[in-house]
Amino acid sequence: MHCAVVLGAARAASTTPLLRARLLRMARCAMTTSMLHVPPPQGLLRPLAMPERLLLGPGPSNVPPRILAAGGRQLLGHMHPEVLQVMDEIKAGIQYAFQTQNRLTLAVSGTGHCAMEAALLNLLEHGDTALVAINGIWGQRAADIARRLGANVHELLKSPGEYFTPWDIEEGLARHKPSVLFITHGESSTGVLQPLERLGELCHRHGCLLLVDAVASLGGAPIFMDQQEIDVLYSGSQKVLNAPPGSAPISFSERAREKMLKRKTKPPSFYLDMGWLANYWGCDGEPRRYHHTAPINSFFSLREGLAMLVELGLESSWERHRANCTQLCQGLHDLGLELFVKEEARLPTITTVRVPEGYNWKEITAFLMDNHAIEIAGGLGPSVGKVLRIGLMGCNSTSGNVDRVLRALQDALGCCRRSRL
Repeated sequence: MHCAVVLGAARAASTTPLLRARLLRMARCAMTTSMLHVPPPQGLLRPLAMPERLLLGPGPSNVPPRILAAGGRQLLGHMHPEVLQVMDEIKAGIQYAFQTQNRLTLAVSGTGHCAMEAALLNLLEHGDTALVAINGIWGQRAADIARRLGANVHELLKSPGEYFTPWDIEEGLARHKPSVLFITHGESSTGVLQPLERLGELCHRHGCLLLVDAVASLGGAPIFMDQQEIDVLYSGSQKVLNAPPGSAPISFSERAREKMLKRKTKPPSFYLDMGWLANYWGCDGEPRRYHHTAPINSFFSLREGLAMLVELGLESSWERHRANCTQLCQGLHDLGLELFVKEEARLPTITTVRVPEGYNWKEITAFLMDNHAIEIAGGLGPSVGKVLRIGLMGCNSTSGNVDRVLRALQDALGCCRRSRL
């Protein structure tokens, strides 16, 4: 009913107070409704429904029930002592996973990309020189971020599927004299595991800090932050740790911390300013101050993911990922598929295989999704169109899942040949 008609009826019914009140309420409702030009979205009036899939791509990985339950707990305040205790336990878990005693160790409220940006914008100032080792998309992204920060960026380049030797690094350090070297430990776009031996020593000899991306490798391949003299190391929650994306472990050596303390300018991001974050995480010995409202349930999930890694043990986790990757590679070979990376540099968490001749990678990935409820992925960045990527991370790294994805691939190879279209 039009609101003017309702108001007229209300005035006419002035001798009947109850009727008049009811008509006035209807008039107000009609007036409010008439102000809304965007109707309620019908999709939000239906219950949320999501399919069950086995996520064997490059991440995220499936979340086990224990971590799902932790993330589903009722909220507490982000400054409550119980939440601060969880943050302290997360810090200890990261120190274990990274094998470091760095006091400036915490989890950024964001994904691995956020940690990459946090590392670079806290280390680099306008005019600093950065050397970026690029053999996949993550080096490309780091170079992009560093340039946005006003750094002078030099690139060391390798073809997708290859890795850098200490001699490659030393030559770049001597030529460009950077203050920061960025390199990716687990290059998920190409499936390469970068050897880190001697790189920290070389960087420090040349007055440079070593920054390492371990988003795809942490917990799945050995890394020793202190022993390998890594200055900044970061990872993500959604790969081997099997937590939802949204919190990113990161740690800074004393060398890196000193460089940040000597900055001439403030970091260009307040949200990712390590001075503030160090205080919020209890890393500076001062009373904790409010910085931002943390993703509390993400912290609960990350805490449980780290707890499960601690309970399993790093060495057992590394061995499990190595063994299942070896089984997968042998099975792919038996299917007649060609592995993209040489054996000595294969990332045990994400295996890359060349797209076989006569096949469309999009058809293969769609076939596995539609017919087997399994996700694998095509290439990313420089590997697009060249490879299929199969992830075995954390709880998903099992012999049974290897058998399951190999059967699905065998089915796809029999059904998806382009020549039959």
